[in-house]
Amino acid sequence: MTLEILTYLLVILQVVILTFFQSAFYIFGTKTVEKVKKIKRVKIALKLVLPEYLIHAFFCVMFLCATEWLTLGLNMPLLAYHIWRYMSRPVMSGPGLYDPTTIMNADILAYCQKEGWCKLAFYLLSFFYYLYG
Repeated sequence: MTLEILTYLLVILQVVILTFFQSAFYIFGTKTVEKVKKIKRVKIALKLVLPEYLIHAFFCVMFLCATEWLTLGLNMPLLAYHIWRYMSRPVMSGPGLYDPTTIMNADILAYCQKEGWCKLAFYLLSFFYYLYG
């Protein structure tokens, strides 16, 4: 097996995982789970932020090692956004991205939901590109 084939197979699996993460963000961010309080939902979603960013960075490194320049170029804007977003996060006591007390602001919540939908669309399009590309 060549490195490119192995890279694409692993990345397809990772995109499925990232799509699950984005779906979980949406489920925890909406009112479908009324039994769990809002702050508790955000704390659950916080545990998924860092793994999502690390998985995406890992498969960017895999594309770099496999010299897949076009695919790496398609993923670099989202990687740069992830780095910017994590570096400009609010000051908190633990790792994460969202402050549970301020996330319920309607403007911030709407922005985070749009961001989640855009990333979900990116991961779904990436999945088909990696599958058929």
